[in-house]
Amino acid sequence: MTLRLSTVILPYRRWHEGGRAAWTRAEQLGFHTAYTYDHLSWRTFRDGPWFGAVPTLTAAASVTDRLRLGTLVTSPNFRHPVTLAKELISLDDISGGRVTLGIGAGGSGFDATALGQEPWTPRERADRFAEFVPLLDRLLSEDAVSYEGDFYSAHEARNIPGCVQRPRLPFAVAATGPRGMRLAARFGQAWVTTGDPKLFENGTPEQSIRAIRGQAERLDDICAEVGRDMTGLDRVLLTGFTPDRNGPLESLNAFVDFAGRHAELGFTEVVIHWPIPDSPFAAEEKIFEQIAMEAPAQLR
Repeated sequence: MTLRLSTVILPYRRWHEGGRAAWTRAEQLGFHTAYTYDHLSWRTFRDGPWFGAVPTLTAAASVTDRLRLGTLVTSPNFRHPVTLAKELISLDDISGGRVTLGIGAGGSGFDATALGQEPWTPRERADRFAEFVPLLDRLLSEDAVSYEGDFYSAHEARNIPGCVQRPRLPFAVAATGPRGMRLAARFGQAWVTTGDPKLFENGTPEQSIRAIRGQAERLDDICAEVGRDMTGLDRVLLTGFTPDRNGPLESLNAFVDFAGRHAELGFTEVVIHWPIPDSPFAAEEKIFEQIAMEAPAQLR
């Protein structure tokens, strides 16, 4: 099986000042999916331009034909399942059924307090995520939903005609802990990891591989517990957050070696960041495009 290669295009450029060009170029380069982050602001980009994920993906859908589109990732930090479902159904329709929802529990960054709330503890994030995902699954699959939970409610929420993709658009669930992995096993069409964050600063690539192997093995065990066929669950690695950092984008050979080692762990998709000068995602554009065009054939 060919390892799929995808990209993340951060929404920091005005649409007519480089934003549109990146999405159309991603399709030309043959990427499987182009994702964007779903944040209100993010890390070092906080004091600069940053646009909304769903409008950006809607615009991208209008200028591409084959490229899959998605979030990596959406979270409950500032989203409600009822309103999110309506936006996703609309986006899936506009794109002709090319949308994947990357979804995670969220974190303690700027999104966590932008609506004026106190940041949730890790336990609170996990509890909300455990309610958010099943409710969103229903909202995207059923014409009318009523629900009363500890954190979210829906009263006769209508979502006609539903998704173009049936029974709903796919979920790519980001998780490293057992509760999140169970959600991936139950509701996901893919599982997403960025590796072990504890290793980012001082770990080694070898330690990262071992940690990710451990995550994949835990996912295997959880799939067995819940009766999920593991062959139907894709495994996605979002790069840039392992000790390798941007090293894999220094050359075609470096990337093929990096991606190949993760393919051996069962990963079916590797996601690389679109180059952004003077940022943690800085990379040589020519090498990036060479990787996009030539690496998939070498990873079959």
